[in-house]
Amino acid sequence: MRKFKFPLVLIFAISLLFQSFNSAGQSFSPEKFANPPIQYWPRPLWFWNNTEVTENGVLQLMQAMRDKCGYGGFGVVPFGNNFKPEYLSEDYLKIYGAMLAKAKELGLTISLYDEFGFPSGSVGAFAEGDGKPRFQQKYSDMTIQRLDKAEEEITGPLAYKKKIPGGKLMGAVAMEAESKERVDITGSIADGMLNWNVPSGRWKIMFFNCVIDGNPLADYLNPEAVSHFTKMVHDVYYEHFKEYFGTVIYGTFFDEPSMYRADFRMWTDSFNEKFIEKYGFNPVTMYPAMWYDIGPVTESARNYLFGLRGELFARGFPRVVNEWSVSHGITATGHIAPEEALIPANSSGDLMQTFKYLDIPGIDKIGGHRPAENFYKLVSSSAYNWDKKLVMSETFGAMPNYEEPGDLTWNDIWSVANDQYTKGINMLIPHAVWYDNTKVTYKPELSYRNPLYADSLKAFTTYLSRLNVILQAGGRHVADVAVLYPVHSLLGDHYFYTETGPANVDGFVDPNNQFYNEAVSKIDYVNVGISLLNGNGLDFTYVHPDVLDEKCVISGNRLELKNSVNSESFRVLILPSCSMISLSNLVKVIEFYNSGGLILFTTRLPQKSSEPGRDREVDSLIRSVFPKLEDDAWVMLENKMGGKACFLPDGDAINLSEILFGSGLEYDVSYSLNADIQYIHKVIDGRNVYFFANKGKSHIQTDVTVRGKMTLEMWDPHTGVTGGISSEFVKKDIPEQVFTRTKLDLKPYHSCFLVEYL
Repeated sequence: MRKFKFPLVLIFAISLLFQSFNSAGQSFSPEKFANPPIQYWPRPLWFWNNTEVTENGVLQLMQAMRDKCGYGGFGVVPFGNNFKPEYLSEDYLKIYGAMLAKAKELGLTISLYDEFGFPSGSVGAFAEGDGKPRFQQKYSDMTIQRLDKAEEEITGPLAYKKKIPGGKLMGAVAMEAESKERVDITGSIADGMLNWNVPSGRWKIMFFNCVIDGNPLADYLNPEAVSHFTKMVHDVYYEHFKEYFGTVIYGTFFDEPSMYRADFRMWTDSFNEKFIEKYGFNPVTMYPAMWYDIGPVTESARNYLFGLRGELFARGFPRVVNEWSVSHGITATGHIAPEEALIPANSSGDLMQTFKYLDIPGIDKIGGHRPAENFYKLVSSSAYNWDKKLVMSETFGAMPNYEEPGDLTWNDIWSVANDQYTKGINMLIPHAVWYDNTKVTYKPELSYRNPLYADSLKAFTTYLSRLNVILQAGGRHVADVAVLYPVHSLLGDHYFYTETGPANVDGFVDPNNQFYNEAVSKIDYVNVGISLLNGNGLDFTYVHPDVLDEKCVISGNRLELKNSVNSESFRVLILPSCSMISLSNLVKVIEFYNSGGLILFTTRLPQKSSEPGRDREVDSLIRSVFPKLEDDAWVMLENKMGGKACFLPDGDAINLSEILFGSGLEYDVSYSLNADIQYIHKVIDGRNVYFFANKGKSHIQTDVTVRGKMTLEMWDPHTGVTGGISSEFVKKDIPEQVFTRTKLDLKPYHSCFLVEYL
């Protein structure tokens, strides 16, 4: 091992010599970092709440929010009891226009929040006391719809006659109890009556009908309905304030659209037509799988149905709002709810895919101890998968002190922020500032008027601004480890087990439903992510199955994500518990292994294909790697190309560590393991940038080693100071592998950047 040491004085001199050269043409500079321009300042949600809002009241607060709090703008949320003037009325718009004019004068920017309160999609239906569900009144046939099932068990042979239920008939199916044979009997319906000659056996006759649920929200699965919503809200703002779009108004924000409404069975009446358009066959005989076991094709049927529902949601609400925003010269962001469902079938359908068509993927960290932090990486990985620059989080609302009841402490606030930025969020939207701070509905009230936060608030917002200067600059994410998002398996495990379905934010679970509990207990993709970050000190990227197929290629012993900006190169591919996988995904996984990559399966090996009738091919491919699985579960297998494979029945941090570090691989970043240290590595404008944060209450001093031979500077986001640091070059035994080692000194809740000089 050879070491090359540079004195601190020499490094600092080099830093000063090249500082002006390196900042030229770069996305960020020491000057911009020390004094962030206002466009990088955080922009909180500003609740116009529970009172009559006046023009003078709005204007008086704005300059103080900029100067005393360090806020660079707002997302205005009309909200709560006794709100006046009426939402979207001329009086309301007059105040909004005065606010925009003042924002322009002050250099502030405004996010166009798209609803009265939340969730988005009703045009003010949830304005308490308003009593005007505008969207429902105008487009009652385009509000949220629900899939209902009516059934009857009969024994044949006999002539069966039955009046069909109301709503749009999606199909009628007869299923024989023993054989699971299913027959599409929709063609036996005429004039609202089913007439069918039942064969011998015990049969379940099922009618599937799509009905209007009664919820006043727009049908999230129907782009036409969402377009009507944007005409009723977004177009109103544009017609009144066109001159501010793309300058003062920089983007739109949607809040908590989700499929958990409509008794968890949200549907749309054009579903069958869209299914046939995509897949080329009618899905009617698959419908029973959403409630029952229908035999060997059960899980693949659920994948088709719940998978398309998730796709329709992504194309229905986020995509339509994004397209409206882009066509009007601004960006779009927002988040669904709840993000924390282990099985996303009844919330987003597919949390990563939800943001495929959205400029700025988002999440919220609100509401007590909801574990959104375990899902940040799914949202930021979605951005990496589909080449997005920004990742948003609505943060701090309705969150108690973590140690005792009451307001958030500063330690809580710093810890959450550090956690978010190391996991890929780079646009933290504080929740919230309140127009009337005597009527705060969801603490905290994050303004200079709150004595709990007033003294330190501007220091915190300046800190966030400095993080934004660097981490909003774009670039590509760097990680050696990819984790397949096992959405096929998640949807295959899901069904409408009762008339309401799973709702718990932890993924479900009904204590009386043993089968569903067992399936959920084996889901480990979130725990694998936690074990990598906290138990092994390794960053990673979740890879969506579609992206693995469409954007990833094998290059030597690496799996490469081919994006125009966020290109990534992985040494390791982890497949967390997945009983089901697409055959095309598995073929690529095995190709990676055969080319010299490391593949690691946890908890459950794939047994089924997400495509019906191809389970044997999945089994054959798995057996090509693990021919004697029962004997080799804990053994690292190696092929002639140097590829390595392992199956871990328990993918906890210790077992992952044994395999990952026992493989002989050297990783991009290493340090003495401490769960309070987290990092993110990006390459911005061709130079390596590392952000390290201490999210805990202990002072941490440790060596850190990064791959590559480079000169590093320390940039302190707490002070804005930049300067050279002492480091050494370390040559590892691996050919052509040189690493740079330096020291980290992180006070509690503090962070730093290591920035490469080219």
